[in-house]
Amino acid sequence: MRMGLAANRLHHASEDAALFRWLRACESGIRELGLALHAVGRTHDAIVAAGMLGGHAGLRRYPYGREGGLMKLVAEVVGLDEVERRLDGAIYLIDPVDPSSTFPEAVALKRQCVIHGKPFISTVAAARDWIEQERVLAGLAPDPAADRFFDPRGQVLALVAHDAMKPAMLDFAAHHFDLLSRFDQRVGTGTTGQRLNELAWSRGWPADTPWVRRYESGPLGGDAQIADRVLEKRCQRVVFFEDPHVARQHEADIQLLERAVTTVTDDAVCTTSPAMAARWAGAAVRRQALRPL
Repeated sequence: MRMGLAANRLHHASEDAALFRWLRACESGIRELGLALHAVGRTHDAIVAAGMLGGHAGLRRYPYGREGGLMKLVAEVVGLDEVERRLDGAIYLIDPVDPSSTFPEAVALKRQCVIHGKPFISTVAAARDWIEQERVLAGLAPDPAADRFFDPRGQVLALVAHDAMKPAMLDFAAHHFDLLSRFDQRVGTGTTGQRLNELAWSRGWPADTPWVRRYESGPLGGDAQIADRVLEKRCQRVVFFEDPHVARQHEADIQLLERAVTTVTDDAVCTTSPAMAARWAGAAVRRQALRPL
């Protein structure tokens, strides 16, 4: 497995920066998985300077971002002729106030991951969650240090989908209804929330109790309302099925929710495609069977 890797300057500027917090927690998992990391120049150099991933053959250096390193990762997510230059996804630890996080190559990296059904991981929490997910799916024993990412008790789950992705969200909820019902609360925006409630009621959920707490529709501010919960650490996981193929009039609201997730990088996980959501759900069910919480 090969993943692109980049981190904005804030996230490798000090010993306790986000990149190093993730590596300290997951270095053994990276080695167990034999995970190749195609790291943009400054990110790669910071890892080496910190003495991490020493001797790991999968760590590969790419040019600095200003020299096209991130652009190369975008092309590799799409896929190039050389097998060794095809990425399975990207880990990009984003500082939401760093202007480079909105550069075309940064936006394109996420968009191409979503289009191709590959993981786009933008927070420490999501990176830790993903490593444990892949460990479990590879047949490795669960890591107790990752329990908090897989225990839905006390957690709030946001379920958000653009219009074209609402059928996919309903299908995801139907297939994983029992798992999603274990969260303390589910929240969602307007129409998506209503349709999910109707699904839950058809599955026997009490008719006088919403399965999803509904906020406003996205264009009327529902994304902003959920973003506030994320910022207050009252929403730990967001499943946001984005449609990357259409212009979105409330793009600023969508970006607000995404920026909120990256602001609380150690506490929020965001999944942006049906393929990745289904993979997470499968790992969560398998992990629960191996390590009941």
